[in-house]
Amino acid sequence: KAHIDIIRGYGKFTADPEPTIEVDGKKYTAPHILIATGGCPVVPSDSEIPGASLGMTSDGFFDLEELPRRSVVVGAGYIAVEMAGILSMLGSKSSLLIRHDKVVLRTFDSLISSNCTQELENTGVDVWKHTEVKRVTKSACGLLDVTVTSAMPGHKPTERVIRDVDCLLWAVGRQPNSEGLCLGQVGVQVDSKGHVVVDEYQNTTRRGIYAIGDVCGRALLTPVAIAAGRKLAHRLFEGKQDSRLDYENIPTVVFSHPPIGTVGLTEAEAVAIHGKDNVRIYNTSFTPLYHAVTQRKVKCVMKLVCAGKEEKVVGLHMQGLGCDEMLQGFAVAVKMGATKADLDNTVAIHPTSAEELVTLR
Repeated sequence: KAHIDIIRGYGKFTADPEPTIEVDGKKYTAPHILIATGGCPVVPSDSEIPGASLGMTSDGFFDLEELPRRSVVVGAGYIAVEMAGILSMLGSKSSLLIRHDKVVLRTFDSLISSNCTQELENTGVDVWKHTEVKRVTKSACGLLDVTVTSAMPGHKPTERVIRDVDCLLWAVGRQPNSEGLCLGQVGVQVDSKGHVVVDEYQNTTRRGIYAIGDVCGRALLTPVAIAAGRKLAHRLFEGKQDSRLDYENIPTVVFSHPPIGTVGLTEAEAVAIHGKDNVRIYNTSFTPLYHAVTQRKVKCVMKLVCAGKEEKVVGLHMQGLGCDEMLQGFAVAVKMGATKADLDNTVAIHPTSAEELVTLR
């Protein structure tokens, strides 16, 4: 509908004087070239972990035609948390293997990390802490035996085998799709992990070549790439020279059970930036009205991180029923610089979970 020519194939940059892309032997050039190749899941090699290739990634998860009876998810990030939660809630006996810390989502606020780990265990996910996969083998019946090593601090490592696994899912990170683009041919700089280096306007180190999205390695979220692309288009084609995406206070949701909503600084980040004496924390924990009639009571936890004399809201973190939908409106307030007083002066909507954020004391 937009009259855009689609060229199917794998492109790479050439050594021509002007920035040029080659696809299947044919060359293309333009005043503006955008790198938006995204990223892909990291999978350990068989040399690192024998039999690692017998597992799948989050990409392969969506190709499953039957529910696995026994699942093992490796990782502690949001993809691992979401996949383990989905499998468990659907009825698959699921284990989540965490390599380092004793909690998942280590980069999130401590309230979220600890509460999410507890909720995973409450919903039936078997969380194996300080555990690494040593090898994977396929049995005669076609199922997998996953040998793991657990090394709790202060204890000797112990080796165990998780048998009869029909879904081993690696969720140990993502890497940029930059290899094979021949970026060095045109002087486009990448970092040690292969992410394309850009400035605040999405410019690479070569004039006329830009990059957005996961290939840049910052805020790996689809809406972020879309927003950055729109800002870049406004700058290049509408003359808005100051058009750029502000990467601060980007709201993030983890579709765990229950969902997580977070925006802004964690408590630790706020203390590091503003100093402990200039940061005030407001917490609450309650049972949402919905769970008043359910057998299992799932709590909702919330935290406001405020900084300075005016108590500007610099962080908001919550996990509970409806927190995914709830976050968007509060993210607008945080982005606009709302203070604790602004929230206090907002009349609560009762009975809702959201009212807790405007009645914190």
